[in-house]
Amino acid sequence: MTEHTPAAEAADAVDAIAAQWFAVRPDLDTAPMAVFGRIYRIAKTMGDAMERTYNRYGISRGEFDVVATLRRSGAPYTLSPRQLSATLMLTTGGMTGRLDKLEKAGLLCRNPDPHDRRGLQVTITDRGLALIDEAVTAGLEVQRAALTGLDDAEVAVLTGLLRKLLAGAP
Repeated sequence: MTEHTPAAEAADAVDAIAAQWFAVRPDLDTAPMAVFGRIYRIAKTMGDAMERTYNRYGISRGEFDVVATLRRSGAPYTLSPRQLSATLMLTTGGMTGRLDKLEKAGLLCRNPDPHDRRGLQVTITDRGLALIDEAVTAGLEVQRAALTGLDDAEVAVLTGLLRKLLAGAP
């Protein structure tokens, strides 16, 4: 991260929305709107940027998540469809569609589970392993670039605050 010099923060679209609410409803405390409005906008902006990045590798964000989950599971990079669904919070139907596309692209393969005759195991292929290693590196570069306005200490504080906020979310 780069060194950040504190300066007067420029007003943004969320400030404008809060000001409009204040003009018509001065009794409202719009502090939560200021936080979550920015979180939503960052999530949308970064989600779109990540989608564009992963599209360069022929995969969507959702497909990236499947292959990345297999990759970070460690050798032999194998999980059951049920484990993948649980990790990614997807229905089994949604997972099946992703697995079909990724298998057709040669990024993973499905094989019978040797411990369960009715089960399958999903394993990343060598091609999938190479692709995900490139894609995750490219994605981290995009994310790192988005943080260039913050120094390392600010990134650490922001990370801690977001972790705390997430832990308290309903």
